[in-house]
Amino acid sequence: MSAYNTAHQALTSGQALSGPDAAALLRTLRTEFGTELADAVERDLADQYRRAETDTDAGFRRKQRRFGAAMRTVTRLREFASNPLGFTTPAQRDNRSNP
Repeated sequence: MSAYNTAHQALTSGQALSGPDAAALLRTLRTEFGTELADAVERDLADQYRRAETDTDAGFRRKQRRFGAAMRTVTRLREFASNPLGFTTPAQRDNRSNP
């Protein structure tokens, strides 16, 4: 049974969940939501950055770089959804010429 169905039954049954059960249910919901969101974004990106007949080789390489950057973000989203407390954001690079 998915976490959505479990949450719906818990909310509509009229019986309160214990603290640990509610926390586990919320954790499962967050993980399922993050996975579903990342999967949907990944499908959209695959369609958006697919090679078109009018793309030059250089244009397609640019698309591939953008796709790679977007997929790294999707991977971070998956990591955060599965473990928000243990998630650490990557260090930001300073691309300015005058630091």
